[in-house]
Amino acid sequence: MIQWTEAGQERSALWRTALGLRPPSRVVVADDTMKAAVAYRLACEGTALLWRGDFQNARQLLAAMGRRCRPAAPGSGFHRYRQARSQRARTLGMLLVPYEAGHVVPLRRAPDVREACTEVYGPAPAPAVGQLRELLGVIGAHEWRKKGVYVPALGARIHPHHGVFSPVRGEYVDLVAEAPLPGDRLAFDIGTGTGVLAAVLARRGVRHVVATDLDQRAVDCARDNLARLGLDDRVKIVRTDLFPAGRAPLVVCNPPWLPADPITPLDHAVYDPDGRMLRGFLGGLAEHLEPSGEGWLILSDLAEHLGLRTRAELLAAFEEGGLRVAGRMDVAPRHHRPRDVEDPLHAARAAEVTSLWRLTRA
Repeated sequence: MIQWTEAGQERSALWRTALGLRPPSRVVVADDTMKAAVAYRLACEGTALLWRGDFQNARQLLAAMGRRCRPAAPGSGFHRYRQARSQRARTLGMLLVPYEAGHVVPLRRAPDVREACTEVYGPAPAPAVGQLRELLGVIGAHEWRKKGVYVPALGARIHPHHGVFSPVRGEYVDLVAEAPLPGDRLAFDIGTGTGVLAAVLARRGVRHVVATDLDQRAVDCARDNLARLGLDDRVKIVRTDLFPAGRAPLVVCNPPWLPADPITPLDHAVYDPDGRMLRGFLGGLAEHLEPSGEGWLILSDLAEHLGLRTRAELLAAFEEGGLRVAGRMDVAPRHHRPRDVEDPLHAARAAEVTSLWRLTRA
């Protein structure tokens, strides 16, 4: 629950979050008379603003607060970049909006968010309060889910759900689409997310794919996508941590690329705390590979350029897992960030290479 005082009365409502965020302890009511400078100061001090004015004005206020958040300077490094992002997330998360039962936002010029919110939060029998920033993310995710992301390797669209990493960086998908298959009988896809790599393998002719993920949102998303593509009879989605039971001639994994703690739950697709998923995959791969099978590890070297992991440490993890490198395919990123000299991580992004490591039992 979240509590606040309004018109001299103590009030409360359900706290709405899909991200596991805690409700703010201090809340004041705000409306269209609130100045951006005042809102920013209060938010920085840890006071949340429950909006009672025009919805579009709230969006403009959020944008104005965002412009006041100080970004990390170009070349300032990963830790300064993360600190700036974390502070920005905390500050902008202090602008709140109310909901009536049924996911109705009772503000002037508020959009109809019922369908988008139902996809993420489920039924809403009671009033609630949540972050405007999260609501805008839910609205954006709903549009992504409707339109989908075109994946050239599939010749079709993948429809990401809220909280599941979208396959917008197509180079890693292309690597899986182009690497020589060690066989077409069975493959495991570890940490499937949207199911895009499982779909690529099935479209390439792998007769049976077992795709796993620990996140229920990803499991639901992958099942939806495989059904849309007409591949659900060849791809089985299993909710489990890392590997399913048994061995396969091909085991594929595209873990989060950076061994660091996520700022928000949405960051889990990018940040792997302490390298847990990478270490778990490499540590268990040999016992889940058939004798002549291959494990495909899709991994960016961005962590190496940021000083978060060395190439020697990665190769040592292969050896400790009883693995040897049978080959490697590399591709440079195609997104815009390597060309953005104002990006705090520009030097690392400009040097980044994504690799598909072909691993076999030693």
